[in-house]
Amino acid sequence: MSKRIIALAACSLLFAGCASVPMENSELSNKAKEFSAPSEGKAGLYVFRSGAFGAALKKDVWVDGECMGETAPNMFFFKEIDGNKEHKVSTESEFSPNDLMIETESGKNYFVRQYIKMGVFVGGAGVELVDEETGKKEVAPLKLAKQGKCSKKS
Repeated sequence: MSKRIIALAACSLLFAGCASVPMENSELSNKAKEFSAPSEGKAGLYVFRSGAFGAALKKDVWVDGECMGETAPNMFFFKEIDGNKEHKVSTESEFSPNDLMIETESGKNYFVRQYIKMGVFVGGAGVELVDEETGKKEVAPLKLAKQGKCSKKS
């Protein structure tokens, strides 16, 4: 009996849909993955989500209270933000947003990983700053998503 339950669960996982979001064209995606220095007075912000854990979940991301967009597995956003300033990156979670404060320097790129975590009722999300080497490595195989559509307000 337990083998049947395990087989049924495995089949269910195979046919479960993955969340998807609108993507930019490959030209824009490849350009962002050149990791060029940002414009004068700006810092580059990459927010990414890699891996398959929580594949059916979309989670909003905001920067300084403005919608960056909804995330899905194996995608990233890129945005130039003001340099030499503190910024708040937020993501929706099960009960309330999780926030990360980043102090930026002009001319530098910053990488924020969004990760999915177990929740009481649904999966939650968190955000963490990663070093540039790790960020570039993790963003390189991902695709650039279109910005501007969030399911909720921050």
